[in-house]
Amino acid sequence: MAISSWRSVPARARGYVLCAALGGAACVAPALRPDTRWSVLALLAALYAGGERAVRRDVAARTFFPVLLAGIFLLPPAAAALVAVPGALCAPVERQPRLPRRVWRAAQLALAAWASGQAYAAFGGPGAASAPDFPYVLLPAAAAVLAFAGVLTVLDGGILVTAERVPARTAWRGLLTRSLAPVAVHGLAGLMMAVLWSSPYGSPAALLVLLPMGVSCWVFAQYHRERSAHQATIRALVQAVDLKDRYTRGHSERVGRASVLIARELGMDDERVEVLRFAGILHDVGKLGVPTRLLRKEGPLTAQERRVIELHPEYGHEMVRGIGFLGEARAAVLHHHERIDGSGYPYGLTGTQIPESARVVAVADAFDAMTSTRSYRRARPVPAAVAELERCAGAQFDAAMVEALVRALERHGWDAEVTAGGGGAGGVPAPVAHEVPEAVPGRAPGAAADIPATYRPARR
Repeated sequence: MAISSWRSVPARARGYVLCAALGGAACVAPALRPDTRWSVLALLAALYAGGERAVRRDVAARTFFPVLLAGIFLLPPAAAALVAVPGALCAPVERQPRLPRRVWRAAQLALAAWASGQAYAAFGGPGAASAPDFPYVLLPAAAAVLAFAGVLTVLDGGILVTAERVPARTAWRGLLTRSLAPVAVHGLAGLMMAVLWSSPYGSPAALLVLLPMGVSCWVFAQYHRERSAHQATIRALVQAVDLKDRYTRGHSERVGRASVLIARELGMDDERVEVLRFAGILHDVGKLGVPTRLLRKEGPLTAQERRVIELHPEYGHEMVRGIGFLGEARAAVLHHHERIDGSGYPYGLTGTQIPESARVVAVADAFDAMTSTRSYRRARPVPAAVAELERCAGAQFDAAMVEALVRALERHGWDAEVTAGGGGAGGVPAPVAHEVPEAVPGRAPGAAADIPATYRPARR
């Protein structure tokens, strides 16, 4: 690793990784003595190193936990911590700087394995594994799994704070719940390996446990490849829209982010949240069917040109209707310009006739439009945009969706950099005619005159 690569890491992250490395070294040091079960340790370390390379190449998972947890159940804490070190240091790493990432991974796993081994020993695990009352071993095994996942969670959150500059209030949110389930499943496989290893059948029988784990990894690899293909498809569509309508570059990603905030606040499950993210990202994909000259036209649109622009939801729906994994996101693409009072397009749906996904994306779309710089005005502050959404709730927007966004913004905030608008050459915003505001008779200056016509409440 070049020194410049190491220096590119923030200073506090370098200190954090160094402290973790020193802690990991202290954990494995007691194992470096002749009476360690080196044959078992070496075999487990080799299995882990091989599994780590296979898993990271084919599955892009974080690591091959069954072997590490088997080491925790078979070896003293220090030796169990050492099992992870060679494989972590030799594992493939795609992103720079590679050496600090390898050192960090080795230290993290060594600390987690050592703490897990201590918890396993504290609950009498080594004796329970071979005792007649075998089910009792599930208690120390559960303690070991919880300790392993807990240490990983603490360390992962710390690296997010120090290296990625994630706010401390959100860095650890959800990490434990996401890591506990896979660690628990791998822990059962590791426990089976340890019990069979200690049986009269020895290590060959224990290695048979890796066969179903290998099959499950292969299945997950297929899922991962399919998911990667989905993401690549969406990225290609969004990039095509950004290239055509360069002024709103980044708008789709931000609408996807705001849609996720609303969906989570509404209590939707993770699968629906992901679909709503797709819906937000792809809501304007129909612009690919709109003539570029209209998207970039300076000055107001004619009535005929506006009718052409208003066809983009239908164009978008036709483009994505055959993509099965999008689910209800397709309805959001088609109906995100409908209004609660029925004055929207393309079909003039009202109230709950509008699909829920479309009502979510409509609010997210309007919020980003107001908090992003446009050719005719600067970005509005988030409080002003929220006030305008609340004023239009019930007429243009679903009030429940607006309330959900407001609660989410109070809880998570909204990064000002994320809301920064795109720009044309030289940093000057490129004009987009179909969002040029129109005068609104009888309305106080500054009320809604600087909001694109698409996002104004219907006139009465």
